[in-house]
This record gives sequence, C-alpha cells and structure tokens, in this order.
Amino acid sequence: MFRNNILFCVLLLCVVMALPRPGISTGDDTVSNAVSSTRKAKPDVSKIYGKIQIVNSFPDYKVQIVNSFPDLKVQVVNSFPDKAGKWQIVNSFPDYKIQIVNSFPDFKVQYVNSFPGVP
Repeated sequence: MFRNNILFCVLLLCVVMALPRPGISTGDDTVSNAVSSTRKAKPDVSKIYGKIQIVNSFPDYKVQIVNSFPDLKVQVVNSFPDKAGKWQIVNSFPDYKIQIVNSFPDFKVQYVNSFPGVP
C-alpha cells in the first residue's frame, strides 16, 4: 500500500513537471512580447527641438547629459530653434519640458557649439 502511494506520487510529479507552465516560453514569443510591451519605447530624438523648459517635476522627457555617445547633440540657441538638436531655453510656454537626471534617462544629450542633431 505504502509503495503504491509513493509510485503514484512520483508519477503525478512527473506529469506535473511535463506540463507547460504559464509565463515560460514554449517556443512562441508570448513572454518576450509581454516584456517588450512594458518597456517604454525610446523617443524619436530628431523631433525634439524648439523651446525647452528645464523642470524638476512632471517632465515630457528625462535627459542625461553626457560627454560621449549621446542620442542627440544639442546646441543651445537664442533664436530659431528650428532643427533637430537646436534648443532655446525658456521659462514659459515650452514645446517640451525636460528634467535633467543622473540615471534612467529617456535619452542622452551632449551639448555642442556646432553641428547639432542625431549623431
């Protein structure tokens, strides 16, 4: 009797182990699609230009300033911020609100004196 119970438990354990588990990929991309849908897509940095306001809260984008390997090269201008990477810093009526962060940015920028835009 005891031996039959052990054999039954072992058999049941083998069947349970052989069944597919939810959340584990069985060859299809259901798990990778679920993970990728929760990630925030990188913004199209070529469209981020114009009047920019630097804020501490409720930004449109979080930006990290770097010296190399930027996503966008930014030139600060006083007028005509009409191309990718040209930013005019304003205190009111911005096109975009930017928060400067040290980690977990939406994208990285490098300040330049000439040739702004996507590297």
